[in-house]
Amino acid sequence: MIRLEDLLIFLSAADNGSLSAAARQLDLTPAVASVGLKRLEAELGTRLLARSTRSLRLTPDGERYLQYARNVIEQVEAGQNAVAHGRKMIGGSVSLSVPSDLGRSVLAGWLDEFQEQHPAVSLQVHIGDSVTDMFRAPIALAIRYGVPEDSSLVALPLVPENRRVLCASPEYFARHGYPESPAALAQHNCLRFALSDVLHDRWTFYRNGEPTAVSVHGNRSTDDGELVRRWAVAGRGIAYKSRLDVLGDLKAGRLVAALTDFEGETAPLHLVCAHRSMLSPTVNALRDLLRERLQAYAA
Repeated sequence: MIRLEDLLIFLSAADNGSLSAAARQLDLTPAVASVGLKRLEAELGTRLLARSTRSLRLTPDGERYLQYARNVIEQVEAGQNAVAHGRKMIGGSVSLSVPSDLGRSVLAGWLDEFQEQHPAVSLQVHIGDSVTDMFRAPIALAIRYGVPEDSSLVALPLVPENRRVLCASPEYFARHGYPESPAALAQHNCLRFALSDVLHDRWTFYRNGEPTAVSVHGNRSTDDGELVRRWAVAGRGIAYKSRLDVLGDLKAGRLVAALTDFEGETAPLHLVCAHRSMLSPTVNALRDLLRERLQAYAA
């Protein structure tokens, strides 16, 4: 395998007519420069430079190879410049995974707005609530509730203070009454959510910082967060959802909050990526827009 540093030694020696001068130009010792040139010649199976104690000149094979070596270095530099230029621009392709409920009801419109502001951006949006393997799936970014279990991921807060809220439709509460305590949920049809095949049927509430956890039951469960909200709006049961997911329904009166003297579980919203090197100007601009819109929405 030919090394780029060996090509640079060859080119510098050919340009300067001296291996010692090439070593100085590249900040190498003469011995290291000599080893690099010999390694390149061994890879090619030919002598590129005829060397004596006082002179250095290209061999016929060296003459033939010289322009190819220049082309390789020029292409590498052009690629580096293109990447550096791309990091300074807002544009290109971004693959983004968003939660089903928040993605459809709230985020979709803001993603439209982002592309209207930056028409050079191409978005591939994946909607779903399953946990995405950021290192294997073709996903660059994910918007997710909670803190990632994988500590190697980069999680940037969008709405860190978000919590869950217990809610149901006015019609449901008219038929079944309001729960007066977490324990009273045993008498209610609770709409449960499953994430990664784990059914979340133990709900925790807080009063004065003290937790109260209860096991809940019901005749419906799903792995789709949006469906839980739809069931709740339709009066099928009582849901324990992220406030961001149901805020529009709460404001419109389609859902009513219960147990309001308790605090719900924390559900911080993050923008997640695998490496900080992925935080391009495009990603940062998208994060800034979403954070600004979400903070105003949640106020």
